[in-house]
Amino acid sequence: MTKRKKELPLEQREELLQTLKARFEKNMNRHEEVEWAKVQAKLEANVEKLWSLNEMEVTGGEPDVVDYDKKTDEYIFYDCSAESPKGRRSVCYDLEALESRKQHKPENNAIDMAAAMGIELLTEEQYRELQQLGNFDMKTSSWVQTPANIRKLGGAIFCDRRYDTVFVYHNGAESYYAARGFRGSLRV
Repeated sequence: MTKRKKELPLEQREELLQTLKARFEKNMNRHEEVEWAKVQAKLEANVEKLWSLNEMEVTGGEPDVVDYDKKTDEYIFYDCSAESPKGRRSVCYDLEALESRKQHKPENNAIDMAAAMGIELLTEEQYRELQQLGNFDMKTSSWVQTPANIRKLGGAIFCDRRYDTVFVYHNGAESYYAARGFRGSLRV
């Protein structure tokens, strides 16, 4: 079985690039030292990454450049939607958690959704970095990568922002809520 290449049709690529450019220009505080022309050139050379950004976009993530890694020559995108992306809510943490539910199973899980999109869940550190750029998840929460020792015991962690503070909480990995999704990152 051949793997299907993840590539957007030309018209959709151009539309996505316009959306990303407009967001980039509107939110220069997130990437003051970065030039859009260089970002666009990287995106055009990496069609699968552009496909992943489109997946972030269509699920409500509003991806934007938040950093540039000089060592690896990569631009780093995070979901920058005000609240946890709507198209990625009501999911438990991972497949093991999903399979452990006896009833009322959600449709999916955060880890597998992220992998299918070609992105990674934010780490707690990345989530805190994102919160330096604005106020996110004031009404929702987002699963973040959970340390193996916590996951091994059945738990998972998530974050939100309340009272002008970023909080990290725990829950059973099998839990899911209408107001909890996940935010992703992508390196291009």
